[in-house]
Amino acid sequence: MKGVFSAPGDYIHFKSQVPLHKISIGSRQWRYYEFGPKVVPPLICLPGTPGTADVYYKQIMSLSNKGYRVISVDIPRVWNHHEWIQAFEKFLDAIDVHHVHLYGTSLGGFLAQLFAQHRPRRVRSLILSNTFLDTQSFSASMPWAPVVSWTPSFLLKRYVLIGIRDGPHEPFIADSVDFVVSQVETLSREDLASRLTLTSGAASIGPLLLSDSFITIMDTNDYCAIPRELKDQVSEKYPGARRASLKSGGDFPFLSRPDEVNLHLQLHLRRVGVEAKPDIGLQNRRDSSGGGSSDKNKEKEDSDEPPKDNSKGSPSRDAKNKEKEGAYNDPSNDNSGESSSNPTSKDPIHIAASDYNGGNDGSKKVNEVIPRDTASVLRGQLKPMLLDIRVVMEIQLISATQAVELTQSYSVLYLLLSLYLGNLYNTRCHSLNCRQNV
Repeated sequence: MKGVFSAPGDYIHFKSQVPLHKISIGSRQWRYYEFGPKVVPPLICLPGTPGTADVYYKQIMSLSNKGYRVISVDIPRVWNHHEWIQAFEKFLDAIDVHHVHLYGTSLGGFLAQLFAQHRPRRVRSLILSNTFLDTQSFSASMPWAPVVSWTPSFLLKRYVLIGIRDGPHEPFIADSVDFVVSQVETLSREDLASRLTLTSGAASIGPLLLSDSFITIMDTNDYCAIPRELKDQVSEKYPGARRASLKSGGDFPFLSRPDEVNLHLQLHLRRVGVEAKPDIGLQNRRDSSGGGSSDKNKEKEDSDEPPKDNSKGSPSRDAKNKEKEGAYNDPSNDNSGESSSNPTSKDPIHIAASDYNGGNDGSKKVNEVIPRDTASVLRGQLKPMLLDIRVVMEIQLISATQAVELTQSYSVLYLLLSLYLGNLYNTRCHSLNCRQNV
């Protein structure tokens, strides 16, 4: 946790794609992210004491791409558990959500159980991670809890950070700790005091009307701030719940082990009957990255007719550009910000820049939809080349038909694409220099 924290590249890409929503309900302000098809019942993620809505960004990006709707919220400033139940219900009403699936870690898991106990008709399922049933042990360790609302901010942050183990960690756990510590620095004194009050205030989980078959318990087996005996109490209370044990991951497995966590979340949602809409999720992502596309252009993309060129240039200029570029579409001449591809594959996938460079450069996008078997070949052949190309603009590769033809010979594919990308790199670097000089 020492040194200057640098935000991960995939987090920067997430912030550029998913907007942060802020709404005021009464005297409270809610901060939350929402991404995914609106027609799918949402998975709402509740963070622990040091967390914010941002800590679940890996779940939002992964699950929304698979067709699930994910909402990650900040815990608002509430000062008792009854106030939390009422505030969260009003929040769901404000965003027009009636039935939810809750995923909570640590304090968020405790609050999720409280809401399921007192508002059983609204909760369809629970995913609980490194959480507890009773606040008695926490209140015993905080004899100064009655004056927590008057405690200075630096003391509250110090108390919260003491609960996070400070190394030595495996690299992926160390990165997750650094990220959460950076989020703690963004919390105000009132935010921290409110969350510590919820953690130490007298409360316990009673019987739930929700069947154990709709509950998944996902705990880490290595060090965690929540004692093992408290996590065992949760497992004993829900004997019929599904178990998902993570060998390691620390306090924040959603950041340190995102692939495993996302897989368990997806399996849980399937098991409780949530039907994903991957086609809608793909379209939402394309709309969010496409910029200012109009409803008229969307209708053209959905029609069976081949799309027409929407650029504002003259026909002669368009024909000249098309002849110069061949089968490739130069996005620098496309003022609408849209791709001219018309996906027809029954099993398409969207190849984004994050597939090649780990999401570190969100400005590069490959807006081409091609069959899955062709995509696997392109990933293997293009990855080493695209890692060396740093052009800050959209790059559109080849059409699906050309890709199928070229993949018949891997050597030809590699040679042709190497020549094409090299020429494209030189041409557009020259274009950028000209624009800067102008």
